[in-house]
Amino acid sequence: MQELQHLDIDNVVEMNHICKNIGTVEALKDVHLELRKGEILSLLGENGSGKTTLMNVLSGIYFPDLGEIRINGTPVAICEPKDAFALNIGMVHQHYKLVEVFTAAENIVLGLPGGTIINRRALARHVKEIADRYGFYLEPNKKIYDMSISEKQTVEIVKALYRGADILILDEPTAVLTPQETEKLFEILRTMKEDNKSIILITHKLNEVLAVSDRVTVLRKGEYIDTVETKEASVQSLTDMMVGRSVSLEIDRPVIGDKKPVLRVTSLTCLTPDKTRALEDVSFEAYGGEILGIAGITGSGQKELCEAITGLYPVAGGAILYQSFVNGFEVEENIVGRSPSEIARKGIAMAFVPEDRMGMGLVPSLDMVDNIMLKSYRRKKSFLVDRKTPQKVAERLVEELEIVTPDVFTPIRKLSGGNVQKILVGREIDSSPRLLIAAYPVRGLDINSSYTIYRLLNEQKEKGVAVIFIGEDLDVLMEISDRLLVLSGGQVTGLVDPRRTSKQAIGLMMLGHRVDEEEGAAAV
Repeated sequence: MQELQHLDIDNVVEMNHICKNIGTVEALKDVHLELRKGEILSLLGENGSGKTTLMNVLSGIYFPDLGEIRINGTPVAICEPKDAFALNIGMVHQHYKLVEVFTAAENIVLGLPGGTIINRRALARHVKEIADRYGFYLEPNKKIYDMSISEKQTVEIVKALYRGADILILDEPTAVLTPQETEKLFEILRTMKEDNKSIILITHKLNEVLAVSDRVTVLRKGEYIDTVETKEASVQSLTDMMVGRSVSLEIDRPVIGDKKPVLRVTSLTCLTPDKTRALEDVSFEAYGGEILGIAGITGSGQKELCEAITGLYPVAGGAILYQSFVNGFEVEENIVGRSPSEIARKGIAMAFVPEDRMGMGLVPSLDMVDNIMLKSYRRKKSFLVDRKTPQKVAERLVEELEIVTPDVFTPIRKLSGGNVQKILVGREIDSSPRLLIAAYPVRGLDINSSYTIYRLLNEQKEKGVAVIFIGEDLDVLMEISDRLLVLSGGQVTGLVDPRRTSKQAIGLMMLGHRVDEEEGAAAV
């Protein structure tokens, strides 16, 4: 354990001239960062700009090739995570590192020195004291597999505080939280700040940066750009700093005249494993040449709806009717009960960008070429696998979507979240679908990458594709969607025109209220 000289200075962290290469990629180039005592510092940059790499250096996951780190004015060497713990530095990663079958309290003490016998009552009491001090709601004896996303995040934060963290790093903490959960987290962060905790917040959501942070440090392509006071910044100024040029923040909504029906869902009902209703009597139509947005708080049935349409989730009732034209006649086919491979063999042109991009969407250990080949290898009738065509597709996607990767043979797991998402969306679009379902396609992405995805969705719409877009940013949903389907508790509470409906009315629908036209909901 390293002994620190606790000096009376403002900066609790100073990172000077930090350089780090990962393989052949120069991830950090002479980067600087300063964190003051009792402040919230946002770390901002596009995907692949080096934000997480820099914080991995501070938390001991990476060791810098060059540079100096000072904690409370004293030079330190952070060679591994236990060195960071000893310096009271804790990091909550974007993907939580918890043992699902353990309780919250067991996860919090996991790996700490001590005897083989745990005083569970004392442990639960200590954990509860920390949670109550900062305003967390946490049940110490609850199993992780029974927890919501926000509860799991709470466990990770309390785990860092339990281990004595005075410097807390949060990597994309609001990426999977509802607006209500996000506001609650911000209240907790402000309480921690009042307790002289110092917090570094890695995020892409600029409105949140302006709402909660004191200062903002911006990185671009692994280089330090500037640190500014949040009160002197705006969404536009921060975006321009991140990208290096002026960026339009307008989302297009092209109007397509001739819309043909592609999908008709009628009275769809799905059950959870414990036989409760995940979806109940859901009905809607999706048309080619439109974006149908789907809004709802987390767990309202969005996941089950996507997976039911694509043949990945069992259907208890209702119909999913795919509509096509054969010899000039409209033909409907019920695809309920068919697997994804059966749907594909029927010639139904459907593409799916799932919420879990690294679990369901792509194979992290495979490279870009192999991941593209997973979508197309069954089309080949010979015994030999065609790798040349997927390689050409991969190289084209890298150029068209500005994917940052050393080459198309680099494993997906080594790429940033934004580049991974571009690969997944690009692969699905390359299959020339008539129906494209995109679940949270911009989750965790920076503004520039997000607008690339919005452009791709609009391009598909203009080609006559029916796009179903499930999102969590209500402002974006209202701006890009032609119609907006609102789910609450697995039921449809509204199908509205977002151009004629207020955000407040849609918010009420998300909470389960059916709002009539006089209250601002324009029913479609």
